[in-house]
Amino acid sequence: MLRSLFTAISGLSAHQKMLDVTANNIANVNTTGFKSSSAIFEDTLSQTLTGGGGSSATSGGTNPSQIGLGVKFAGEATNFTQGSYQTTGVPSNMLINGDGFFAVQKNGQQQFSRAGGFTLDDAGHLVLPDGAELEDANGAVISLPGLVDGTYSSYSIDQNGNINAVDSTGTTTTLAQVGLATFANPGGLSKAGDTSYLATTASGAPTIAAPNTGSAGSITSGYVEMSNVDLAQELTNLIIAQRGYQANGKVITTSDEVLQTLVNLKQ
Repeated sequence: MLRSLFTAISGLSAHQKMLDVTANNIANVNTTGFKSSSAIFEDTLSQTLTGGGGSSATSGGTNPSQIGLGVKFAGEATNFTQGSYQTTGVPSNMLINGDGFFAVQKNGQQQFSRAGGFTLDDAGHLVLPDGAELEDANGAVISLPGLVDGTYSSYSIDQNGNINAVDSTGTTTTLAQVGLATFANPGGLSKAGDTSYLATTASGAPTIAAPNTGSAGSITSGYVEMSNVDLAQELTNLIIAQRGYQANGKVITTSDEVLQTLVNLKQ
């Protein structure tokens, strides 16, 4: 069979995966804290027809002659640039102005998220919609004993992540401090669902510290970070993926016509 048939099939498969990545980005265009991804292609092994040769006293050098065998989907790269801000007016909602991640505990597992839509549950924990509990600067789950039993009348969160509560006499008490995690290689994080990530050997171990430490960034209360999906770019990527798929499909039909010509030679 013609080599071009199998080469084109690899192109179909790779562009289908690019379409899958783009579709996921568009589906999450309004997901709080979502980070878009882009498809990465690599060529596959090339078949060497003739090797290269060096020059000699009587002739010049020759280059190798190789034919590529197609393309493969090498993976996807996550774009961790800052998303747009959206005001909520809810004091427990938080936005990170920097490269940090909220560290949360979910079912005994430490996860990391940029989604800051926290609310106060009946046990005094700041939790995400999926029940993940926010950790403090020491890596312990934040427990607020006074905000749910009426000891304090109100609370606020400052840019350093300090949770400050005010009692009936007007006295302010700092109950806890939100922790932010940073990584040597955020691109190595593994997606865990619910807009959360898991640390891997590729990302390196998390460094959890107070906000405004290193590149972690500060915190803005009453806001959340929206998706960083660029819809115009993603719609352009749809066109690129579609045309790439069509072009590889055309290679298959052309190869089929060549094979048909060969078969007809026998008649």
